[in-house]
Amino acid sequence: MYYEEFENAGAQERGGDDVFSKPVRAGKRTYFFDVKATKGNDYYLTITESKRRIERDGRYVYDKHKIFLYKEDFDKFAEGLQEVVSYIKERCPVSDFTAPAARENSEEDAPFSNVNFEEL
Repeated sequence: MYYEEFENAGAQERGGDDVFSKPVRAGKRTYFFDVKATKGNDYYLTITESKRRIERDGRYVYDKHKIFLYKEDFDKFAEGLQEVVSYIKERCPVSDFTAPAARENSEEDAPFSNVNFEEL
């Protein structure tokens, strides 16, 4: 798989070791939440958005965007994320930002409704 090759090469270059990974498929995108360890066994998180697209010659390529999140920033990041998610939920009906397939297959009323940001 392309992503695994990409991640393994990147982890070796940075000296980070893969500890845990959680892929989340969301429509045309996949988000990867990867816990990494530094040489000193300190953990950090990388969040990668990957979107497949087709080149003019018919080849598939993956556009990737990555952020690194360090443990000292977890609380502030979770607070900011919770604030903007709440803002959107208050102002937009769930159907406006939930994919039709997700609405049909989900037992939850809204995205992020089962995420407890207090535990992050």
